[in-house]
Amino acid sequence: MLVSVLIEELADSQDGVVTRDQALRGGLTLRQVQHRARTGKWITLHPGVYLIGRREPGQQACTRAAVAWAGSDAVASGLTAAWWWQLRDWAPGAAEVTVPQARSRRPPADVVLRRRDLDPADLGVLRGLPVTALPLTVLDAAVALGSDSGRPLVDRALQRRVSFAQLHAAYYRSSGRHGSPWLGQVLRQAADGASSDAERVVHRLLRGARIDGWVANHLVVLSGIEYWIDVAFEARRLALEVDGWAWHSDVDRFAHDRRRQNAMVLAGWTVLRFTWHDLMSRPEEVVAEIRAALRHAEDAG
Repeated sequence: MLVSVLIEELADSQDGVVTRDQALRGGLTLRQVQHRARTGKWITLHPGVYLIGRREPGQQACTRAAVAWAGSDAVASGLTAAWWWQLRDWAPGAAEVTVPQARSRRPPADVVLRRRDLDPADLGVLRGLPVTALPLTVLDAAVALGSDSGRPLVDRALQRRVSFAQLHAAYYRSSGRHGSPWLGQVLRQAADGASSDAERVVHRLLRGARIDGWVANHLVVLSGIEYWIDVAFEARRLALEVDGWAWHSDVDRFAHDRRRQNAMVLAGWTVLRFTWHDLMSRPEEVVAEIRAALRHAEDAG
C-alpha cells in the first residue's frame, strides 16, 4: 500500500504521468505494472508511459508523456516548449520533442520528433519537464510561427523574459539551422536601438515622412528620476511613446509609463502615445498628428 501511495504522489507532481522505470524504482514489480496497465487501472499513453489516478489525459500530461517516451536526453521543443514556457496560450496538436541526432525512433501520431544535438546551455528543466532553454525556445518558436507572428513573439520576449545577449548567444549556438538567415535579420533589427517592433515602425514612418530632429531612447531626468523616452524631439519638448505588442500585459510597466507621462507633462513636455494598431491601421494619421504637434510646439516657442 505504501508503495502505491508513493507512486501516486509522484504522479501528482507529474500531471498524473509515471513511467515504467519510475514505477519499478518505486517498488512495484514488472508484473504489477503490467497488471495495472492491462486492467485499465493505468492508462497507457505510450509504451512504458502511463497515466494514473483516474485522470483525463490533458495537454500537460500528454506533453510529459511524449518527452518521457522519447527517452533520456529528450526535451520538449519548438511551439510545445513555447507553450510550456507560457510564451503562447495554447499547445500545438502534436507535442514536439527534440532528441539527439543519432537517436532513431518512429514517433507516434501525436508526437513530432526532431533530431538535433543541443548545446548544454540550450537545455533546461521547467516544472519538472526537460525543455529547451528559454532563449532557444523563443528563436525556435519564432521560426515556426513565421514573420507575422514570430516577430512579435521575439519582441514580447525581449520586453519581459530574455535579454538580447541571451538570444544572440543562442542564435550563434544554433547557426546554420533552418530559419537562421531570417532570425539573423530579426536580431539585427532588435539591436538597432528600438526596444520593440512598434518603435521600429515609428522610426520608419518618421524617416519616410522626412521628419528629422528626433532621437530614439532619449534619457531625461525629472525631479531626480531618470526616464527613457521612446522617441524625443528634445528642442520642441515633444515625446512619442509607443505601446508595443505586449505593453498592456505588464502591470508594473503600465504604472511606470503613467508616472513617467505625468512627470513629463508637468515638466512642459507634450506626449503623444501610439499603439501598434495605430501604426499599422492609420500610419498617415499618425504622421499628421506628429506634424501637428511639432507645428504647435514651434508656434508656442
